[in-house]
Amino acid sequence: MKLTTLAATAVLALATSLTPAFADANRPVVGLVMKSLANEFFQNMLKGAEEHAKKRGDYDLVAVGMKNETDFESQINAVDNFITQGVDAIVVAPADSKAMVAPLKKAMDAGIVVVNFDVALDADAKKAAGVDLAFVGPDNRGGAKLAGDALGKVLGKGGKVVIIEGNPGADNAAQRKAGFEDSIAEYGLELVDSRTAHWETEEANTVFSNMLTAHPDIQGVMAANDSMAIGVVKALESAGRTDIQVVGFDNIPAAQELVTQGKLLATVDQYGAQMAANAIDLAIGVVKGGPPLEGWVKTPIDLVTKK
Repeated sequence: MKLTTLAATAVLALATSLTPAFADANRPVVGLVMKSLANEFFQNMLKGAEEHAKKRGDYDLVAVGMKNETDFESQINAVDNFITQGVDAIVVAPADSKAMVAPLKKAMDAGIVVVNFDVALDADAKKAAGVDLAFVGPDNRGGAKLAGDALGKVLGKGGKVVIIEGNPGADNAAQRKAGFEDSIAEYGLELVDSRTAHWETEEANTVFSNMLTAHPDIQGVMAANDSMAIGVVKALESAGRTDIQVVGFDNIPAAQELVTQGKLLATVDQYGAQMAANAIDLAIGVVKGGPPLEGWVKTPIDLVTKK
């Protein structure tokens, strides 16, 4: 499924179409708030959530996505719309781990069950707001270290690497950078540069092209998601460089093909198609009278290589 910005906007519009009559006491309404639907990872997540809703058949799903990775306001507006329409649960992958705390607290104060998944809300911001909210998601730091270790094993001590970071305000971006840094320390790699490309392919292409110009002796690239890894691979192809190893994170289909071709050394599968579905199941359990979620509900991750 390929969603354009126009299609993503159409999905955003679904949030405003929900009316109180849409829900009934025996059929909860779940509002799903994702990140950019221009990102193949979230396209797959949306598809998985829709299939899950159809399979269960006992709740109504309203899915909302952002137009791009920095369209933070869309998520805030979506939560406000869901509060107004009186949904039973909001399941959210926040684009900004601090900015989403206040609107989600508003939803909780309105009696709506909130489940935070994929990207953790900021712990200090939650504490300051008096929010006690569990996190359902992967070990992003551990996952990034899996990819970083794969690179470290190939390059060995002294290998020169760069990091292409995600959104500075997102917890998973910080955790993945930390995981890469763990690998750098363990394998004695040399970090020569680290910059954000905000999860975006074209921005990563530009950012890494500038890095390569400044540091032509780069040997490895640690990209915090596959969309950015794809941008790096495109930059390498344009530069005619086949000597630089790249790792990513997400295991989207386009990255799987690059791994098969040997253009991407490794990526990390966090099972995005199932992640939202699992979070929705947990939310419905609470809506139907189950205990509130607590702590960190870990979801699986695996390293993916050509082998």
